[in-house]
Amino acid sequence: MKYRDFLRILTDNGFVLDRQRGRHRIYKGIVGGKTRLVAVSHARDSDDIRPGVLNSMIRQSGLRKILFR
Repeated sequence: MKYRDFLRILTDNGFVLDRQRGRHRIYKGIVGGKTRLVAVSHARDSDDIRPGVLNSMIRQSGLRKILFR
């Protein structure tokens, strides 16, 4: 999965860019009544996400894994 696809899914589910410092972007959203923060670190939106990093970001988001397939 590309970063641009991951970010589109986040924003479609109500996440917004909260802050940024260098390559690290923190997205904030409410899932299941809880505020969730997702740390996204990358250089280009066209880069592929490594599987372990993708799983970590999905876990941080609290969204269902099926959305990211």
